[in-house]
Order: sequence, then C-alpha cells, then structure tokens
Amino acid sequence: MTGRFSFRRFLAVMVKEFIQMRRDRLTFAMMVGVPIMQLVLFGYAINSDPKRLPTAVLAADESAFSRAIVAAMVNSRYFDVARSAGSEAELDEMLATGAVQFAVTIPPGFARDLQRGGRPVLLVEADATDPAATSNALAALTTIARQALDPELTGPLAHLRATPDPVELRIHRRYNPEGLTQYNVVPGLMGTILTMTMVMMTALAVTRERERGTMENLLAMPVRPFEVMLGKIIPFILVGYVQVVIIVLSAKLLFGVPIVGSLLLLSVVMILFIAANLAVGFTFSTVAKNQLQAMQMSFFFFLPSMLLSGFMFPFRGMPEWAQAIGEVLPLTHFLRIVRGILLKGSGLADIMGEIWPLAAFLVVVTVVALKRYRQTLD
Repeated sequence: MTGRFSFRRFLAVMVKEFIQMRRDRLTFAMMVGVPIMQLVLFGYAINSDPKRLPTAVLAADESAFSRAIVAAMVNSRYFDVARSAGSEAELDEMLATGAVQFAVTIPPGFARDLQRGGRPVLLVEADATDPAATSNALAALTTIARQALDPELTGPLAHLRATPDPVELRIHRRYNPEGLTQYNVVPGLMGTILTMTMVMMTALAVTRERERGTMENLLAMPVRPFEVMLGKIIPFILVGYVQVVIIVLSAKLLFGVPIVGSLLLLSVVMILFIAANLAVGFTFSTVAKNQLQAMQMSFFFFLPSMLLSGFMFPFRGMPEWAQAIGEVLPLTHFLRIVRGILLKGSGLADIMGEIWPLAAFLVVVTVVALKRYRQTLD
C-alpha cells in the first residue's frame, strides 16, 4: 500500500459507510427524525407566551362593572374564565389541585365602592409554581382592568377616569410569592434527571448482556421474563433514590426551595415514576441490537419528555395536540406531583389525578416489555 491518496480506496470506504448506514435503519431514522421532531416542537408546540389560561371567578358582586372586567380578561386571550366558584375554599382547592392557573375574587359591594370613588380591591391569585406561565398575563392585568372600566365610567362617574386607577388591583403569587425561577426549575430537575438516567441505564441492560456474550448464560437459567425484568430494575430504583436524596438536599440547602409537603408521600409516589422510566428503558433494551441503538432510542424518548412536560416551557402554552402527547409522558405528571408536594403541600387526594396516569403507563409499558423479551437468542 503506497502513501499516496487513492480515490478508489476512498470511494470504497465511502460506499461501505453508505451500505452500513442503510443496514442500520434505526441510526438513519434518528438522524432524520430528531431534526424533524425538534423543528416541529420548537416551531409549533413551544410557546413562551401562553394564552387562554384556565381561570376561576368568585363574584360576590354581580354588577356591570364586574362583568366588564371579566369580559375584558377573556378578550385579552390570556385568561379563559371557564369556571366559577361558590366560596374561597373552593377557589383554594382549584389552585391547589392545578385545575386553574388564576383565581379572581370580586368582593361584595364592589360596584358601590367604585361609584363612591373608594377604589375597591380586585384580588387576583396566581399559581406561581411556574412563573413563566403567569408573568405575561399578570403584567397585562393593570391595563386590562383600566380599559375594561373606561366605557362604564361615563356621566357622573367620568371623574374617576382621572384617578390613577379606579380599582386597586391586588395580586397574590401563591406558592412562589417572589416568582423565583429556581423554585420551579430545581424540583423539575428531579424528574428530568431521573428520566434521563433511569431510561438510559436500563436500556443498556439487556443489550450489554448480548454484546458481552453473557446473554446465553442468562437465558440458560430457569428464570422467567418478569423475574429478569425485576432483577434488573430494582437495583436502579435504589440508585434513583440516591439521586433524589442528593437533589432534595441541594434544593433545600443551596437554593432554598421550600419543602411544604410530605417527603414520605413523595418517596412513595416516586416508586411509580422511577419504575415507569425503568420499564421504558427495559423495553428499549429488548428492541435495540446494540448499546448505540439503545442510547439513541433513550434520547428519542428523553427529548420530547423534556420539551412537552412543562419543564422547559409552560405546559398550558402549547397547542392541544402537544398537550395530548405531553399527558402521556410520565415526566409531565411527576412534575405536577413534585411541585405540588414541595411548593403547595399537596396531599394524596390533591395528586391522585396525576398518580393514576403514571400507574397506567407503568402497566402498559411493562406488558410491552415482557412481550418483547426474548427467552431464546436469534
């Protein structure tokens, strides 16, 4: 072989790589699929200025002024006033469970105080566990309230337009009064780190056995598929808890994230989330032919989980089709659980609506994994 560059040798190597690429269909699909997925998600699904956020109203004063304010909020497209509350306790429950993003209280005698120039209080409470989801809407509230009342302030009430604001707008950012981003991000990191590590590590479990040639020994043993799955998953559950302890301690000591709810409840619910991700990884390991493919499939699962779960961008700012996909992902429900327990002090009843989707996902993926598991080598 000479030291000169040979076009024929170069061409042979290039053709060989194209043939290898054609045979490795999963890698080729990832090369094409990931850019398309990122383009679709960032172009259509991601929205940093969410609109039509669910809002509940407690109206103790049914007057033309209160109706004008509510109508202006709806017309701004930031607020979707689809629910009404009969009491403050009902409003608190809606905020605690995440059923609404905003709660508006119009006090009794609102119209009377406004007509007398008494600047009545309009209370707006926001679920600020995700500051990015509420900041723009809250910033627009002052203008909305002023413009809503202008058409009503005519005749004898026209002098009220000259005052700074005829209504005192009082905003309470519940669960995160200062709107600190780390209160939202740090608990969310618990879910994203667990998703990335648990899926990836388990995805390599069976493929590693196959590549090292130890799969034959495992298949020769009198063990059932479910026993193999449990044996490979349980050690990683313990590793997941070690990660959680590190994250919780860091959140409290380094970032000052409040821990209002029960850590015992969080640790129990976490078993479902960790097991669901491990089952996904185990399923990937039964499909992938080597560790590279297992890593690629793990990344293909992790990317939409991170983008569509509400970790990086407001969940309610996404279109309905993207929210539907996000509702299937375990990370979406776990983020609501961990933020609810740590920041809101949510109990079991408050998070039950997020627990059953995790349990259903775990059952479905476990069944798929067991059906995919091969007791004999090809």
